[in-house]
Amino acid sequence: MDDFASLYIIRGEPFQSGTCVNFNKDELLVGRVSNQSAPDLAFTNAFISRQHFVIRKEQDKAVLYDLGSRHGTEINGVRLIPHTPYPLKNFDIIKLSKGMSVIHFSYRFADATLDLEPLSITSRLDLSQINWEKRECIVEGKRIPMSEKEYLLIRVLYEKANRLVSVEEIKSQVWPERSLGANGVPDVTLDELNSLIYRVRKKFGKDAFLINAVRGSGYMLESRLKSS
Repeated sequence: MDDFASLYIIRGEPFQSGTCVNFNKDELLVGRVSNQSAPDLAFTNAFISRQHFVIRKEQDKAVLYDLGSRHGTEINGVRLIPHTPYPLKNFDIIKLSKGMSVIHFSYRFADATLDLEPLSITSRLDLSQINWEKRECIVEGKRIPMSEKEYLLIRVLYEKANRLVSVEEIKSQVWPERSLGANGVPDVTLDELNSLIYRVRKKFGKDAFLINAVRGSGYMLESRLKSS
């Protein structure tokens, strides 16, 4: 069977971030490696169940079933009911055991140029707090004001935290004043977007935000940030 879909590992031992696992059979089992179990995609984290979830090909759709895992499975931030079918969509974010392992899902027909690029802008989100009214981010007790573009970028990512936000949506939300290009999206280069993200990293420091970038597709903010 040809490759039907792909799973890109954003986080999860023992894999390097960006590892791609192809889904090329009728069923793919995900879980923890053990002497008694050898899942198709095997993690080593003790909080992941031996048989955590399974993805089955059903009528040309990938359907995920949590197998009664002890610490649960989430799709785009929503915890799944065990043994209940969940049809996967392009760019779904799958989390195991409250985010200890994170996987990005994509069908192959939408995946020809997909390249996962982990962009570490933070690692400890719970240290930060955002005050939207004052447009400032409090990092380890320090109040750091946001510029207009920084505010708009962080806002659109935060509002869809733990979900993929497309490049097109980011351009539309952050640069609404720009003239539209041929595709109906504001005429903003990827260099401008990358430059803005770089400035956010430099200004707020490595412990302010964690953004994972899927090159050519969009960005995801993993967040437990508090806002006011």
